[in-house]
Amino acid sequence: MTQKIAIAAFRPSHESLNQVFKRFPQLRGLVIPALILVIWESAAQLGLVAPNLLPAPSVVLSTIWELTYRGEIWQHIGITLYRVFLGFLLGAVTATVLGGLTGYSKVIYTFLDPLIQSLRNIPSLAWVPLFILWLGIQETSKITLVAVGVFFPIYLSLMSGIRDVDRKLIEVGKVYRLKNWQLITRVFLPATLPAYVVGIRSGLGLGWMFVVAAELMGASQGLGFLLVDGQSTGRPAITIASIFLFAIFGKLTDSLVVLLSSHFLSWQDSYIAKA
Repeated sequence: MTQKIAIAAFRPSHESLNQVFKRFPQLRGLVIPALILVIWESAAQLGLVAPNLLPAPSVVLSTIWELTYRGEIWQHIGITLYRVFLGFLLGAVTATVLGGLTGYSKVIYTFLDPLIQSLRNIPSLAWVPLFILWLGIQETSKITLVAVGVFFPIYLSLMSGIRDVDRKLIEVGKVYRLKNWQLITRVFLPATLPAYVVGIRSGLGLGWMFVVAAELMGASQGLGFLLVDGQSTGRPAITIASIFLFAIFGKLTDSLVVLLSSHFLSWQDSYIAKA
């Protein structure tokens, strides 16, 4: 009898939870992070992890609140967003131009692509001393380094997307006597847009990664500086708080790209996975 009452009490709450998830499917993505935080907090409170190595989430949130109360956190967030935004803009524009040219022109592809592919394999930290030598430790070198990280995924996605366009689509366009510009806008652009959006998202993600390396170059502000400062001064809560903020703002900017791109890709009749 007691078991039946417990099941009856659980069922309505379970069904209401399913209704919430159906109405707001985005909330499902919070379930696993919430479980991780609960397990992490429990392990920290029970003393299963050393606080000097992995402080509890409550300590990390307290640290973020303290930095916010002192007004420091907004300076670090603001300058990092500034560097990511300008670096992303510079890298995306350059990658779009060069990716479009190498994808559309066989001659430019044979001359330019081997060089770009070789540069793509250079690690991010390898660019740091070179940019310091050429550009100094001011904002120019930091923004340029972010732009380098953004450039390669967008270039590769766009160039590959153009070269992978179905040849039959191009032949149909020529049958309808489409000129070069009409062929680009009515055939190549729609066909390569999905791959281009994936490149934009990948480039933005690498931009957030490269900004950490960029903020090693004599920076006194930024989330990357805050992360390294916490490590060098033995304050793990500061380091983990910086990682939290990178994850949050990286996800927010990626969601913004997805939201904007969904308007341009609304024509796609894509597969939708079943619940």
